Amino acid sequence: MKKSFFVLFVSLLFIVACDKTTNDPSSTAKSITIKDLPGDPTTGFDQTTGMPIGDSKKFTFFRFSDSTIISNADSATAKWDIGFRSSTIILNSGISGPATAAGFIQNGLYSEIKEISNDSIFKTDVSATNLAIGKNWSTYNAQTLILSPTPGKTLIIKCSDGKYVKMEILSYYKGAPASPNAMVNAARYYTFRYTYQADGSKKFE
Repeated sequence: MKKSFFVLFVSLLFIVACDKTTNDPSSTAKSITIKDLPGDPTTGFDQTTGMPIGDSKKFTFFRFSDSTIISNADSATAKWDIGFRSSTIILNSGISGPATAAGFIQNGLYSEIKEISNDSIFKTDVSATNLAIGKNWSTYNAQTLILSPTPGKTLIIKCSDGKYVKMEILSYYKGAPASPNAMVNAARYYTFRYTYQADGSKKFE
């Protein structure tokens, strides 16, 4: 019962933080900003080893079509598209799930990507070290201990329902601070924006 209440509480927090914005009401491409989606956050660090503690080692599963967090109980279904755990991102395909989600990282500004090229190569999750997205969206600074989204990296994803998404990760820290401090700001909270094309085409406008 306590676990169910916690999941419900987290879901409610997430729903409040989901900001939907659509420029053209008649367009089938909807643009959405998600704030502070938890990617298995920790409760602290071991004072001896410095390793994070309190995390569940489980992914948070998300569906793009309706901006929904999917329960871990449905991890073996096609209900989800993408999963977040720490700085690792998986897609519902290959070793990660039973569906056909696929994707790649395109070099280019999110706002300038209007259409997916027909010669694009979509990848699935082949192994733990060969993921379609993995950690390639980020850059880690060992001096500041800060993980940042790499500028100009746009995620292109074919969802489990066959529809297409372009996505940009904006922050890895709770509240999306402009200048995160590893000692102050809680990590593993994803803020990102994405455009979901409901008509099945590869155009985002």
